[in-house]
Amino acid sequence: MSDVSIEKTQILQKYLDLDQRGRIIAEYIWVDGTGHLRSKGRTLKKAITSLDQLPEWNFDGSSTNQAPGNDSDIYLKPCAYYPDPFRRGDNIVVLAECYNNDGTPNKFNHRHEAAKLFAAHKDEEIWFGLEQEYTLFDMYDDVYGWPRGGFPAPQGPYYCGVGAGKVYARDVIEAHYRACLYAGIELSGINAEVMPSQWEFQVGPCTGIDMGDQLWVARYFLHRVAEEFGVKISFHPKPLKEGDWNGAGCHTNVSTKNMRAPGGMKYIDAAIEKLSKRHAEHIRLYGADNEQRLTGRHETASMTNFCAGVANRGASIRIPRSVAKEGFGYFEDRRPASNIDPYLVTGIMCETVCGAIENADMSKEFDRESS
Repeated sequence: MSDVSIEKTQILQKYLDLDQRGRIIAEYIWVDGTGHLRSKGRTLKKAITSLDQLPEWNFDGSSTNQAPGNDSDIYLKPCAYYPDPFRRGDNIVVLAECYNNDGTPNKFNHRHEAAKLFAAHKDEEIWFGLEQEYTLFDMYDDVYGWPRGGFPAPQGPYYCGVGAGKVYARDVIEAHYRACLYAGIELSGINAEVMPSQWEFQVGPCTGIDMGDQLWVARYFLHRVAEEFGVKISFHPKPLKEGDWNGAGCHTNVSTKNMRAPGGMKYIDAAIEKLSKRHAEHIRLYGADNEQRLTGRHETASMTNFCAGVANRGASIRIPRSVAKEGFGYFEDRRPASNIDPYLVTGIMCETVCGAIENADMSKEFDRESS
């Protein structure tokens, strides 16, 4: 009997090849009230060439934890679009922000606040690069490829590994890589991680709000690709709580125009000093269950103490050896968990490093979700 969890893509292909008679399909995607992605498709009468050609849409927010049942309409406002690697042709994937019916941003829409900060600090030319780690599970919620009811050999041979028994599901990873490149995502690399069936992809460098946009779309592509292989994706920062296994993070690489110029080390040092004074505020926005990961073990710093160091993967902030040697470049914040909302992380980073502005406060975004 065939596995119903695996999509029959060969059968589907003969339908994907059919002429769409000038119409295109736009798949709208958004972040729901639980930090996960949702999507639905609609037909448009012609190919899209600019963002303002995309119509607003709506959905039932009571089914996504974003609105009560008696006032359930949530509006989708397009903010970016990309070529669709699954339907191809002129079809597109549309990233949308969520708004309430009174025109205010939905409380789970963190892009809105972050965008204000990036607009205010546009001259800083702040760049980000995010290292998205994730873990593969099968349809029975076992780690993909692991012995049923058991464990593989201890960590050691799996990081950037090659060969059967060292890496799992490379076909999923390669398919995701190609899908991102086709869509114009700035996916700069991939690698197998320390725990078997844990992988990482890197997106960036991206400027300002574009970083959050691209990471969410890359995550959507990963889930869609994994659907076809019958594989589940987990972004939990500590998918296995027992045993000597690494967690999963989303290390955040940061630089401003001044940091990237000769002599930029003084700006990096100044940024780290500012970060040291807002450690608690950042940790609140750095992902749920991150305390399970930030233990001071498995290449992490302690969640309670801030520290920085050159080439130190056990520090809160790592300065690459090459940056320390050359005297300019970027720094890496190793605290964010794999399940972050990238708008929260990049937004508060901009706020701390570049300065607060009057009409935005990223540190209060966590409280807004709970209101």
